[in-house]
Amino acid sequence: MAAKLLDGKRLAEEIRVGLGPRVLALAERGMVPGLAVLLVGDDPASVSYVTAKEKACAELGMRSVERRLPAEAGEAAIIEVVREFNDDPSVHGILIQLPLPKGVSEAKVVEAISPEKDVDGFTPVNVGRMVIGEPCFLPCTPHGVLKLIEASGIRTAGAHAVVVGRSNIVGKPLATLLARKSVNATVTVCHTGTRDLAEHTRRADILIACAGTPELIKADMVKPGACVIDVGVNRVDDQSRAKGWRLVGDVEFDAVKDVAGSITPVPGGVGPMTITMLLFNTVESAERAAGRA
Repeated sequence: MAAKLLDGKRLAEEIRVGLGPRVLALAERGMVPGLAVLLVGDDPASVSYVTAKEKACAELGMRSVERRLPAEAGEAAIIEVVREFNDDPSVHGILIQLPLPKGVSEAKVVEAISPEKDVDGFTPVNVGRMVIGEPCFLPCTPHGVLKLIEASGIRTAGAHAVVVGRSNIVGKPLATLLARKSVNATVTVCHTGTRDLAEHTRRADILIACAGTPELIKADMVKPGACVIDVGVNRVDDQSRAKGWRLVGDVEFDAVKDVAGSITPVPGGVGPMTITMLLFNTVESAERAAGRA
């Protein structure tokens, strides 16, 4: 029996519908949630992603501010733009489109963002708050994954969750959030130093693949009936396609869907949730600012 498809696109739309009345309520108080985006260089994938975010803001009645700097812009110039956003009361969320050009310290640029406007949840202050369980902006992709699991009806308390990948953006925060008392999963983190990866993944009630390796997870690595969340987005050559390539996840979807109990597709699974949780955090930031006004 094929796995239940976890439709991130549909859930993202439901969450955005719920954000609508909150945006209207802020507008009635004279406040429009504002997301500022800084794009350095002209990487096509980054440009496309930023455009999608701007469109999503417009559809919700939110304000989007975009600043572009040339790829040769120095670290000081980038940080100066971040500080301008920090000081702008009409900006409630700041997004730095990564990766940044070589020679620029992503850590220093991210640290320059005010934690109150860090809607990506990347600053050390928000990461620390997340780890100790204090209120903060949660990283968008991990937050979206939790929302997908919650909406699927999968029981997390006491479940064994295996996270394949340990990036600062997805893997590490996901492991932290899954271990929270409110989720209460037992968590194993696998990475490039893990011996016999399949031995660990086959024990997972909830398997999350975020390693950035195309179709790493095969059918024989999945426990029958498991919930499989595929965070990976990889471009692989495919001469049968007009573009010469296609997108695949970190999970071999066609084979794994016949073993898993539920699974996210690529595209259409976690991706739409990431942008939606960015909007969610920006609206929340605007509401906090309205409360302080």
